[in-house]
Amino acid sequence: MRIALLGGSGRIGSEVLDMLLADDHDVQVLARSESSVRSATGLTVTEGDALDQESVAAVVKGADAVMSALGPRGAKSKGLLAGAAANTVAAMNDAGVRRLIAVSAAGAFIGADPDSGALTKVILPVVFAKPFADVRRMEDVIRASGLEWTLVRPARLVGGPATGQYRTRSDFPPQGGMKITRADVAQFMVDALSQHSWIGASPVLAY
Repeated sequence: MRIALLGGSGRIGSEVLDMLLADDHDVQVLARSESSVRSATGLTVTEGDALDQESVAAVVKGADAVMSALGPRGAKSKGLLAGAAANTVAAMNDAGVRRLIAVSAAGAFIGADPDSGALTKVILPVVFAKPFADVRRMEDVIRASGLEWTLVRPARLVGGPATGQYRTRSDFPPQGGMKITRADVAQFMVDALSQHSWIGASPVLAY
């Protein structure tokens, strides 16, 4: 398959990229700098910004599926995720591409989680108000797109290898689930692509 990948130079995105190439997919990565992505057989890098519609369209054209590993950037996000999502949806509709798998964030929806403590529901939305708002707007754009989307909501991200021992639950973290490695998030995304699973769903990953 030919996969368009946004955020391929990031910590989740680089894991996704390695796994896609290991599975012999052709990958077209959008990156601000070609030097930020390692060279490899089957990989093409397009320099550009996810907030630039033409750059996104160039990467999406001819793809069989699109994967976005873009993540919230704290107070500096300034609508990055929502803007990139709008560009991605438009490019996919223009190119006739249907499958989209994107990283979201479980914490952005903590207020509606029936299993989270009251203190957590008060503190997290305040501390991460801007990036979480961007995450929610991004999800709204993708949910309204009519595409075959999967919104992957990891718990707190940590370093470490892929274990395959995580748990999943729709919308909210599994009971007691607090963290997940970026490598396991990447593996889940690649598996969801190959298995054509979790379409129209927002699975949360945690140990």
